[in-house]
Amino acid sequence: MNFIKNVLASMLGTFAAFFLVIVLFIIMIAVAAAGGDDKVSVKDNSVLHLKLNQAIVDRASKNEFNFGGSGFSSESKLGLNQLYDALEAAKADNKIKGIFLEVEMFSAAPSTMLDVRNALLDFKNSGKWIIAYGENYTQGGYYVASAANEVYMFPTGTFDWRGLSSELMFFKKMFDKLEIEAQVIRGPNNKFKSAVEPFMYEQMTPENRQQISTYVGDIWKTMLDGISKERNVTVDFLNQAADSISLMDNDVLKNSGLVNGLVYRDEIISNMKGKLGLAADGKDKINMIELDNYVSSLGSTDSNDNQIAIVYAEGAIESGEGDDETIGSDRIAKALKDARENEKVKAVVFRVNSPGGSALASDVIWRETELIKKSGKPLIVSMGDYAASGGYYIACSADRIFANPNTITGSIGVFGVIPNMQKFLNNKIGLTFDTYETNAHSDALTVTKPLDEYEMKVMQNMVAQIYDDFTSKVAAGRKKTQAEVDSIGQGRVWSGEDALGLGLVDELGDMRAAIKYAAQMAGVSDYSTIDYPKMKDPFEELVADLTGQKEASIMKEVLGAEFRFYEQFKSLQNVRGIQARLPYFIVIR
Repeated sequence: MNFIKNVLASMLGTFAAFFLVIVLFIIMIAVAAAGGDDKVSVKDNSVLHLKLNQAIVDRASKNEFNFGGSGFSSESKLGLNQLYDALEAAKADNKIKGIFLEVEMFSAAPSTMLDVRNALLDFKNSGKWIIAYGENYTQGGYYVASAANEVYMFPTGTFDWRGLSSELMFFKKMFDKLEIEAQVIRGPNNKFKSAVEPFMYEQMTPENRQQISTYVGDIWKTMLDGISKERNVTVDFLNQAADSISLMDNDVLKNSGLVNGLVYRDEIISNMKGKLGLAADGKDKINMIELDNYVSSLGSTDSNDNQIAIVYAEGAIESGEGDDETIGSDRIAKALKDARENEKVKAVVFRVNSPGGSALASDVIWRETELIKKSGKPLIVSMGDYAASGGYYIACSADRIFANPNTITGSIGVFGVIPNMQKFLNNKIGLTFDTYETNAHSDALTVTKPLDEYEMKVMQNMVAQIYDDFTSKVAAGRKKTQAEVDSIGQGRVWSGEDALGLGLVDELGDMRAAIKYAAQMAGVSDYSTIDYPKMKDPFEELVADLTGQKEASIMKEVLGAEFRFYEQFKSLQNVRGIQARLPYFIVIR
């Protein structure tokens, strides 16, 4: 009977694999057929339709076929690279008259929100109009929408305005109940390196609260100033409204000056028809073109002999290959090397969007940045949402560093955590261990016993050496003394605004500003850009989804807003060796 079951199971597996191959083959044919069509044409008197209802990343695939964790369902992502290209082209495109911006529960990190908003403001300053509309507004969604000439909301929608908060999760009481001891090693005087605090305390330390209040306060100020300017309301009014959460009352919202009206979507369409010279109640339809179709209509930029390489490094830093959402030291080091060795590349813009990670992997990448500088090619860093700890490590040698005011950076510090699970294993689940070792410390660094005094000292010295190396490299790159770097290091997190005053960054500006500066340093005015590393093939991603390799995509769909807890667990699970990582998982809302 078991034999028959095994045969049937084998046959079923073979059939499933065969079916999968056929499905993939059909999809590939469809894509090839689609690729043969003429590029999308833009009609006269058109409106660019921008929906902010998906994740925003630094770089998105130009392939229109993206697949999510549940197989063939779409999991589209908006790339800042696509947004920049589209809005820059639309400014000069006589066929594009304005933008219809729909904000659907938009959420993004503060620096990304600022990038999107600034790109919209740049478009508006060209003289063309933007109309924003949302059924509901998050604080970040409204901050972006406030760049528009007119902002509208659904009559029974909700307007969330209550200020920012940053929530940390602490594991200490849970570990105590489970009898697990987190053996913590921090760099010398790394009192702000708070990644280990959830294992040690039940609430924030004064140092941690100090740094959080500083950079969250800076982010809030940027939002208030931006909204105040565009909507002609005072900062005091915005703070009072947040304190009282009064804008959740739509009658109050209508008279606040923050929206132009509470209307239905069809009324917005009529409004835009008027701007386009169409009869509001007529049968003429608006020529609405979606962002991805507009990007397709632009075609690819012709390459020339003067290229600016953009090397994208997004995600946590770890050894190995990595992927488009993780900084693998092998992959990013090779990308930097390829850019350095490409004779057409005249300068390199290193786009860093990372909370850090492995100190060893960070050092591998840092070495390639040094080799670029030695080659004589300008190296410019553009910081994204985060460029902290290991993210700052790999950025510190650049000729010039650009950051947004809302970028979270610094966190120059290192730590290690070695769990001692001896009591948990012995007392909670009844496991005991007996060991034979050839030498005095052969069984060190195991979770089944605590570090002894000598082993702890060795680990502390190792972390101290890495911190010393880290600060010496920052000092050399930033032209400071190690003592100066240590005084603003110690694991402390800074906003981009504060980092500018401290000399950790050189200029406030987005990736476009960094590219422009790189071209100036290289002495080229006519140039094209080339992206590194090559993005993963979307069909490889599809196969990974269908074979269960992309569990994060599935978990994100299942857990929704609570996906952040899964991310924290997986991040801790993947920690190896000494870490140069942000002091905690930052959640600002």
